Amino acid sequence: MRTRRRFLLATLAAGATLVVAGCSTLNAVTGLFGNEINFTQPQLQRYLNQSFPREFDKLGGLVSATLTNPRLSIPSGDDRLRLDFDIGVSALGARDVSRGHFAVASRLRYDPATQGLHLDNPEILSVDVPGAGSLMSGGTRQMVNTVLAEYARSEPVYRIDSDVLKRLPASKRIGSTQIDNGRVVIHLQ
Repeated sequence: MRTRRRFLLATLAAGATLVVAGCSTLNAVTGLFGNEINFTQPQLQRYLNQSFPREFDKLGGLVSATLTNPRLSIPSGDDRLRLDFDIGVSALGARDVSRGHFAVASRLRYDPATQGLHLDNPEILSVDVPGAGSLMSGGTRQMVNTVLAEYARSEPVYRIDSDVLKRLPASKRIGSTQIDNGRVVIHLQ
């Protein structure tokens, strides 16, 4: 009787370990069991952490911006995510002319070319880069807008693993993307 009980407990413990280990994958592949794929804030944050710092040159290299320390959040009750970045601005011949912070809110769109989720119509919420406005025609806000537009066009906030996409049923394809209840939801069609 004791041996059976120990075997049962060991089997349950091993099963629980497998379930816990698979949870992060299950979060990403719930679309295999329904009509959507879900991603959480921690999944997107891990991807972003690996993608930064990023440098953007403007005006033929006269001015550059370095984005670091991305912080992603999904505010409760909002249909957009929030991204906060630290930014360093440099001018030709002078490194780190100014350092600051900016924040954006954005919906997401899926781009099949990158297999990624990209910012969609990002809106600048705040810009705080002391002293950088005098370095650029149009000021700091325009510099941030330019960098943001380039980032949104070319770089995903999250790249969907090709294994996940391969396991989608043949009749399904990626449809609309929305932010709902603190998670990113990709609807399958």
